Amino acid sequence: MTPDDQPLRIPARPGRTPPRRPTPGLLSIVIPCHNEQDVMATTHARLIRVLPETGMDFEIIYVDDGSRDTTLARLEAIAAQDTRACVVELSRNFGQQAAMSAGLAVARGDAVVILDADLQDPPEVIPEMVRCWRAGVDVAYGRRRSREGETAFKLVTASLFHRFFASLMPYPVPVDTGDFKLLDRAVVDAVCSLPEKRRYLRSLVPWAGFRHEAVLYDRHARLAGETKYSARRLLGLAADAVVISSDTPVRLTWLCAAALAIVGLTAGVVACANGRGEANAGVSLAAVVAVACLAASVQTAAVAIVGEYVVRTYREAQGRPTWVVRRTLNAPGARQATPTDTARAA
Repeated sequence: MTPDDQPLRIPARPGRTPPRRPTPGLLSIVIPCHNEQDVMATTHARLIRVLPETGMDFEIIYVDDGSRDTTLARLEAIAAQDTRACVVELSRNFGQQAAMSAGLAVARGDAVVILDADLQDPPEVIPEMVRCWRAGVDVAYGRRRSREGETAFKLVTASLFHRFFASLMPYPVPVDTGDFKLLDRAVVDAVCSLPEKRRYLRSLVPWAGFRHEAVLYDRHARLAGETKYSARRLLGLAADAVVISSDTPVRLTWLCAAALAIVGLTAGVVACANGRGEANAGVSLAAVVAVACLAASVQTAAVAIVGEYVVRTYREAQGRPTWVVRRTLNAPGARQATPTDTARAA
């Protein structure tokens, strides 16, 4: 096993007694859904079959993120037949990160699992996550050993991005992971209390600290349907993740400025050396164009990077809630995620 394959572990502090977990306790499953009509019945059936193995009471929170197919109708049917299924209908498509955050705001569990609806992350891993949680782990995150049904290009680019992103963070961030994880109640409360509106949970959860441990599993191919993330959306998510979570891109402009200064000084020395004598007098047009284009590209990139941070700062200053709930089904006693409440929780 190579160093990159070693799972991230943040152990408990020496001398600290592991926290006592409630028995049996309540387990919440948060599932964001967007145009997943073909898998909802199967997803619910597998969860109902697997979750009793955890030995906990459970609730399943489906967050409909503005689906345009019959996903919502199928969720309504599930909620009508099973009171343990809660359906949170958002007023439009706010994105997966917002949908997951809306589910966390509603969840009442002592532990909360985030799971995609497409069954690429198998629910059968949840009992192992619960066992880790009962042993004192605060965040039991799923780490993929293998990924079925994905191209070599996507596997390579995803792996490179995970490591690049982790290298930018000033705190430990696990690689080769997604949003499939179990969070202790304290972690959920900490994440929900954070004020930012544009959220990226893969960086917010590690930022909160606590004790983390990996649960290794094999990721399956999609049961049905197609991925909702095009190459353009993936690039947008990656850009958001980096800009929201790190100030390193801004600081890199200093390195670019230093590199440009070195190029300029070198070009000046070379020009002076070549200018001795009438035959070599002057500077070539190619050299002038090269230096000018290099300077312009670095300056433009620096302005663009700063602009990305300014835009996101403006969005935060607007203070709009991250999501808006249209209605909630089957949530007796649960905290309702109203627009006012979500603006505070988000």
